[in-house]
Amino acid sequence: MYNHDRPLPLFGKETTCNLTRDEIEERVASVLKHLTLEEKVRVLNGHWDPIRNFIRHRNPYNPVPIETPGLPRLGVSPIAFSDGPRGVVMGKATCFPVAMARGATFDRALEQRVGDVVGKECRAQGANTFAGVCINVLRHPAWGRSQETYGEDPYHLGEMGVAMVNGVQEHNVMACLKHYALNNIENSRFFVDVRVDDRALHEVYLPQFKKGIEAGAASVMGAYNLYEGDQACESHKLLTEILREDWGFEGFTISDFLFGIRDTKKAIEAGLDVEMPMPVHYARALLEAVQRGDVAEHNVDASVRRVLRTLTVFENTPDPQTYPQDLVAHPDHVALAREVAEASMVLVKNDDQTLPLDKGAMKRVLILGKLAGRENTGDHGSSRIFAPHVVTPLAGIQALLGRQVKIIHLDERNLEKARRLAATVDGVIIVAGHDYHDEGESLSPGDTAQLAAPIADGYRNQGMGLKAFLVRQLAGMLGYFYGGNQRSPGKLPGGDRESLSLPADQVAMIEAVSGIHPNTVVTLVCGGMVLLDSWAERVPAVLYGWYAGMEGGHALARILFGEVAPSGRLPFTLPRTPSQLPYFSNTDATMEYGMYHGYSLLDKNGHSPRLPFGFGLSYTSVEYANLQVSVRDDAVDVSVTVTNTGDRAGNEVVQVYIGAEDATLERPRKLLKGFEKVRLQPGESLHVTVRVAKRELRMFNPSSKTWALEPGTYRIWAGPNADESTALQATVEMTTSDDVVSPR
Repeated sequence: MYNHDRPLPLFGKETTCNLTRDEIEERVASVLKHLTLEEKVRVLNGHWDPIRNFIRHRNPYNPVPIETPGLPRLGVSPIAFSDGPRGVVMGKATCFPVAMARGATFDRALEQRVGDVVGKECRAQGANTFAGVCINVLRHPAWGRSQETYGEDPYHLGEMGVAMVNGVQEHNVMACLKHYALNNIENSRFFVDVRVDDRALHEVYLPQFKKGIEAGAASVMGAYNLYEGDQACESHKLLTEILREDWGFEGFTISDFLFGIRDTKKAIEAGLDVEMPMPVHYARALLEAVQRGDVAEHNVDASVRRVLRTLTVFENTPDPQTYPQDLVAHPDHVALAREVAEASMVLVKNDDQTLPLDKGAMKRVLILGKLAGRENTGDHGSSRIFAPHVVTPLAGIQALLGRQVKIIHLDERNLEKARRLAATVDGVIIVAGHDYHDEGESLSPGDTAQLAAPIADGYRNQGMGLKAFLVRQLAGMLGYFYGGNQRSPGKLPGGDRESLSLPADQVAMIEAVSGIHPNTVVTLVCGGMVLLDSWAERVPAVLYGWYAGMEGGHALARILFGEVAPSGRLPFTLPRTPSQLPYFSNTDATMEYGMYHGYSLLDKNGHSPRLPFGFGLSYTSVEYANLQVSVRDDAVDVSVTVTNTGDRAGNEVVQVYIGAEDATLERPRKLLKGFEKVRLQPGESLHVTVRVAKRELRMFNPSSKTWALEPGTYRIWAGPNADESTALQATVEMTTSDDVVSPR
């Protein structure tokens, strides 16, 4: 529970803000007492203008910050919002690999560097809020928006999310955690009511949000779905009881866009502060509700106070630098995008050391698949970035090999020709996977007409009646922009995956050339999990390349031809069949969520995965030895020696899993509780210590609604992934006074 006698630090700025806590509260109170009711209500809304954006920028969504009005007469700045999480969606910004790919890096420091770039590019374009810290659990890989989160494991999610928060807020940009909470399905997200018991809620679906709040995140975005019968953006339990009363959050909350709020009174009384991106249910409706006496004015005051407090802290903290426009897609940032892409790619199969391919032996290379030549950085919804350039796999490979190497590119329609050529070339590279048509954000409960309805209401409530009329007439234009589909402009793309397998034409392409050339590689372009079906048995090498950002083609080429070794690890469990996954439906009106998914579900059911969570191959080999466990007052130190037994440098992700063997309530067999990524030269040994805070081992007691570390036996696994057979093991007895370690 939150200790109200010891308030949380000021968003991580308690030592850098020029004002004390008392001075901040005095300044906020001074502004608040000078506000009229109309002004208070006005500052709690975004004022988005998609028609103006489309006319000026050919992009209706977020080419410039989406701003609240602010209070110019009192010197109060607006909230200036930019979306994410591939980078800053405004302008022509740096496009990083999707968050799922960055989760595969298992590299906190690298993710903080991404956040640092995001903060700089936000400020350079006038934004002070970044809503790109998506830390929803990947409960099931069919979720269409899985590419926007980091993976399936709550601990891993929290660690990566904190790294992003720290990087962004270093530049006085307010980081926004989303989507709070239980947002794990796309097509039904506007109506599904999620039911979950308190243990699963607090141990699986909320701990990463709590960790982000404790790290100082300034803002939280609510979710579209319902929780226990209430819209998440109208849930008093989520927004007030847990977020503020239990966790001590002092920042502001915002709604998910357009459809997040359905009831003005319920939302403001639950603790939803700012309606985004337009005044649909707040503004005039909120003003009238207060004037009628349906909503007490102190609810509005509380929301305004939270907004003012957060802005005051960030605006009174000195900037570490200036933010000229030329920071946007700066060459250093583009170089980082390539570095991140290289670190994210996961080699999952490499029979007979097919990879890396010998660059010097290449005279003719066959590249197959339409996706090889397509700019394909992920979803075309709210996370879309219009980068100044995108390097395709085809372009990246051609650039690395040079014009002296003949590149032959064929798509899925040329199977016979591909089969004939496969025997005549020096390597076959197949690019398969998905694009924004196959997976992504579901932008509306229905077609573009339903999307246009609240936008029209938002215009009308801003006094823009003509634009309200126009947006209803131009609903097809919106569909065309988001969908890029001239045949059916009113139908939006994206949404949940219809299949976890590759499309049939791509499977046919792989099977057509499999077994012909020993240097055959399949690289998967995707935002999440792709099943390794029977086709994977017929090719020697498979690489998860992801939606790899603007420099993805260069990164892929460098991985394939050995300029850099792959070091990514799977941020999800790859099952043998979909039957090993939890129940998933995007049409059910109600969904039950439980304690188990991913590797915890397979452990519970005694199933072995196709590939375990945290798995990834490299171009070298690593051995683990000498497991040692040391128990401190507040932490458990798990140490292991890792040795590079190969002939080239590589990275290793040391992973620590812990399970309580005699818990009073049922718990997962093991859970990830620590990881460290290290660099090893050939023959080098490192003694790596992973510190696990004891608080990470606590269990939520649903009766007392408190957290407790139970005494008893805890088993510890330290190894390269979640497969227990590859890990070293020890047990530790945690008691009230002594903790005894027993290696095995």
